[in-house]
Amino acid sequence: MRPIPVLTPAQAHAWDATAAAAGRPLAALMESAGRAVAQLTLDRYGVEALQGTLIACGPGNNGGDGWVTARALHALGVPVWVTEVDAPKDGPAPAARTAALADGVRTVPADGPWPGVALVVDALLGTGATGAPRGAIAALVARLVDLERPIIAVDGPTGLDLATGVHHGALRAVMTVTFGGARRGQLLARDEVGALVIADIGLERPRPEWPVLIGTGWAADRLVPFAANDYKGTRGHVVVVAGSPTMTGAARFAARAAFGAGAGLVHVVAPEESITTLRTAEPDLQTLAHAFQAPLSNAFIELLGKADTVVIGPGLGREAERTAFVLAVLERARSAVVDADALIALKTARDALAQIAASRPIVCTPHVGEFRTLFGEWGGDLETAPWEAARSAAMACHATVLLKGVPTVIGAADGSLLTVAAGNPGLGTGGSGDVLSGIIGGLMAQGIPLPDAAAVGAQALGEGADHAARRGTARAMRPMDVVGGLPDVWRTWTRRRLGEIPRAPILLELAAPQAS
Repeated sequence: MRPIPVLTPAQAHAWDATAAAAGRPLAALMESAGRAVAQLTLDRYGVEALQGTLIACGPGNNGGDGWVTARALHALGVPVWVTEVDAPKDGPAPAARTAALADGVRTVPADGPWPGVALVVDALLGTGATGAPRGAIAALVARLVDLERPIIAVDGPTGLDLATGVHHGALRAVMTVTFGGARRGQLLARDEVGALVIADIGLERPRPEWPVLIGTGWAADRLVPFAANDYKGTRGHVVVVAGSPTMTGAARFAARAAFGAGAGLVHVVAPEESITTLRTAEPDLQTLAHAFQAPLSNAFIELLGKADTVVIGPGLGREAERTAFVLAVLERARSAVVDADALIALKTARDALAQIAASRPIVCTPHVGEFRTLFGEWGGDLETAPWEAARSAAMACHATVLLKGVPTVIGAADGSLLTVAAGNPGLGTGGSGDVLSGIIGGLMAQGIPLPDAAAVGAQALGEGADHAARRGTARAMRPMDVVGGLPDVWRTWTRRRLGEIPRAPILLELAAPQAS
């Protein structure tokens, strides 16, 4: 399956133009888009559609998609009406409107009486719209809100900036249908977008420099299956350097997650007081007592020489001597996941980090605050432009940088970008990042290269959280619940690898986040 790009509005328009220049007319793309919306509307909200569907069409190509949707539903006997503010004047949309009216699609005035309907399709403003809706469109949006009916958005809810995710009183959709790839704002404003379905309409292959949105299939294809004769020495050895005496839970989360990701051996290195607790609480672990300061003992150096991957940072503490300690560990690690307090320790040693990362696989996994501490010059616009920030930081430090958030963005040292949108608000608890670092460490130890291991780990974390929320709730979720959801993730991915049948025209679907 081809990559699913994450696009700015300018890139989306350029993609359309490239397709047209290559002999794929915009009218044909519009026909495919509108029919995809009609099909998905009936698949997901068929009962409501048959009780009456109102389609609000704008004057641009988004409105043209709406007119095609109306014509396709009308041909199937669905009671459908179109309301509009202004008729389209340019591009293929006027012809789409003319064809729908010729086929008998009914219209109702934007400010007049409307029939009783159970479903609304929002095709008012498309990918390039910015700012708050104005004038007659704003008045129409207000009427649609007052209907209190489920809304299906074409490309994005009216009032949502698809470049930045900033919403200006946006309609809140239960489902958004978009085409070829995701728009950035769709991933930054999941509450407004609802379920996101990306449909194929015949666009050309996306450009390789565009960020890629991964899903279950992408991640499952990169998970390394076990061989029949695998044993603990071949399934990866992870050393977790974490868990000061007041934060042993961080070490437990990371270590359990490494086991949950399939690692064959997991060691925890921590101060003696922490090790005493861990030996009782986690009998599966092997342990080594060591203060979180340099120089490293011979036993620790020997352990690092045997390990496939080191996870360092969760619950490490922020004392001054941590910088020298973290660098000493990284200099002897074959590969490493750098998280939490280890990121803070490196804020004065970024050049040293870059030098180490140039010779071995290193992934840094900051949340927004940690990113701004370590990569402050790129931290000004993380909420609306995380892709540029992750790419710049990764290229500067020669490492993979996984910027946690909604969505999570993974920047590689070569400038490529991956995007993960799995998960739910239950991950907003202390310890979820420790679980992520453990999963990634386990996957790296099994031979999955960066940046794929980081993206697969983030996807597994998100899906594990979704399984945990289904068993309980997102509101009550704890980090160990996510670790407990990993077996369901691996079973799902195994079934996917064995041959799940694709469902045209769907390229990828993101369910609406579980909010309670």
